[in-house]
Amino acid sequence: MSIDLKPLPQTYFEDVNVGDEVPGFSYKLDWTEMVKQVSGSQDFYAVHHDPEFAKSGGHKDIFYNTGWTRANLYRLLADFAGPDGWVRKLHFEMRKMNRPNVTIQVRGKVTAKEQTAEGNLVHLDVWIENEEEGVATPASGIVILPSKA
Repeated sequence: MSIDLKPLPQTYFEDVNVGDEVPGFSYKLDWTEMVKQVSGSQDFYAVHHDPEFAKSGGHKDIFYNTGWTRANLYRLLADFAGPDGWVRKLHFEMRKMNRPNVTIQVRGKVTAKEQTAEGNLVHLDVWIENEEEGVATPASGIVILPSKA
C-alpha cells in the first residue's frame, strides 16, 4: 500500500487579505478518536474516557482534552502558514465541550496583517465548533508568512 502525501501549498503574505476565510477541516468524533487522543496524550483522567465518572462531575458525557483542542487549532494555523511559514502565537478559551458523536469544524478568518521587524505577521480569529454546542473554542493566532519577493 502506498500513501500519496502531497505537500501543503505555501501561503504568501501578499496573497492574504483581511476578511479571508482560512480553509479549515472537519471530522466526526467517535470512540475511536477518543481512544486515540487519550492513549496518545497519556491523559488518563477518567473524565476523558469514563462516561459515568464524567456525569458524576456534572458533565453531559466524556469530552476531549486540552491537548487535543490545542493540536487542532495549531493544525489549522500550521496548514494555513504552509511549509515556509511559522506559527507565532495561539490563544484559546475552552468554553464548551467537544464530545463523541459530534462533528467538529475547525475554521478561521484573517483579521489583520502587518509587516514588522519580526516578519510578515498575519492575525487570525480561529475556532472549533460543533453542531451540539456551536463555537466551543474561540481562539486567536498569529502566523509569520514568507514574502514572494
